[in-house]
Amino acid sequence: MSLNKAPKNNVFYRNQNWIYPRIAYGKGIYLYGEDGKKYIDACSGSAVANIGHGNEEVARCYEEQVKRIAFTHLSRWTVDVIEKCAEKISEWTPGDLNHVHFVSGGSEATEAAIKMARQYFIERDGKNTTKWKVISKWNSYHGATLGALSMTGDTPRRKIYDPMLLAFPKIPQFYHYRNPWGCKTLEETSIKAAQALEEEILRQGPENVAAFITEPVVGSAAPGAHPEKIYFEMVREICKKYDVLLIVDEVMSGFGRTGMKFGVDYFGVVPDIMTVAKGMSCGYTPIGAAIANGEVFETIMVKGSGNFVHGHTYGGNPLSCAVALCVINILEREGYVENAAKQGEYLMQKLQGLYKYPIVGDIRGKGLMIGVEFVKDRETKEPFDVSENIKGKVTINCLEEGVVVYPGGGSVDGVRGDHFLLAPPLNITKEEVDELYEKLERGIKKTCEQVL
Repeated sequence: MSLNKAPKNNVFYRNQNWIYPRIAYGKGIYLYGEDGKKYIDACSGSAVANIGHGNEEVARCYEEQVKRIAFTHLSRWTVDVIEKCAEKISEWTPGDLNHVHFVSGGSEATEAAIKMARQYFIERDGKNTTKWKVISKWNSYHGATLGALSMTGDTPRRKIYDPMLLAFPKIPQFYHYRNPWGCKTLEETSIKAAQALEEEILRQGPENVAAFITEPVVGSAAPGAHPEKIYFEMVREICKKYDVLLIVDEVMSGFGRTGMKFGVDYFGVVPDIMTVAKGMSCGYTPIGAAIANGEVFETIMVKGSGNFVHGHTYGGNPLSCAVALCVINILEREGYVENAAKQGEYLMQKLQGLYKYPIVGDIRGKGLMIGVEFVKDRETKEPFDVSENIKGKVTINCLEEGVVVYPGGGSVDGVRGDHFLLAPPLNITKEEVDELYEKLERGIKKTCEQVL
């Protein structure tokens, strides 16, 4: 298999220089090409297909809801299934994160969250409040829309749009493998990363900062990177001290991906606002949400104007809510969150075998959200030059072996740095983990032979 131009048709593809194998159907953790080739979807698309492909229960739910009512506009009507979906989500979320604002995906959820934060302070303090800035981090990804991209600390994604982005401040990530402080332990990195938040709030002026947004486990920008518990304990206190809302981005890590219902559950902290999408419907329908705690909701909707100045056409449509409710019930009933923890631990043990290949620099993650980073020199952590296209080579070699990974780059300095994310469906079995690892190892071995 080699890189070829995308097929000539009417689709505006994201990458005209990529190969596009034609998929006929999917079942469980597998995708089946029109040519008969079978692939393990080891990244669930982009950490989306958490219950696997081809679920017939979801298909029946979809058909039943389409026949009943597919669309109503949430600004004018409500439907019982919308309320039931919100109720089920609030059963999963920690603390008093009980108020669900539906959108159509992760980027929209981020946009809703920062607007929610801004309006919270306007309703509480008046229209002249200066609190509007959102602090985020480098080596992060929060979405592709302009507001979300303004918070994203992923240089390759931001580069050409920089003149259009808001000047939101950024601090270093809890990316221990390449931490800028020279820390020797993850706990030290976690403390330094939290202290960086306080320093930035003071630099910007607390009166100007509305929120801080963070992923609990990093997704595409530095996959699998996570802090120790002390990080979120410190961040929660810092946000409280300076009257800053804490937004946790669970778009990729939520709904069981990390082996807990939400990634933040590992750290025992409840944010003020949480964003979710992806695993909320596992790819069976576009849906997401920004979920507010009682203080944010009541300040805007009860004590304040009672009108959240935001919304999208398809946000909270009954069809998507019915499918999401069905999916969450499946995750719960089948014990897929627990399985993610169990199989994630087993997969992590298997992956230690990749260290026999000198290009493998770091393996980290939680549950079934694991990152593998590649280096030219393991001792110095020197990355490969971008001209060597390691992430492309690894992706193609793994694809040829029948396993699909989620590649990324730029994690070192915005240009260099090669890695991929492993995020297979949460219903993967031990035997399927073994198969995944065998094929993955062959792909990495082939890459190692090509570049060394």
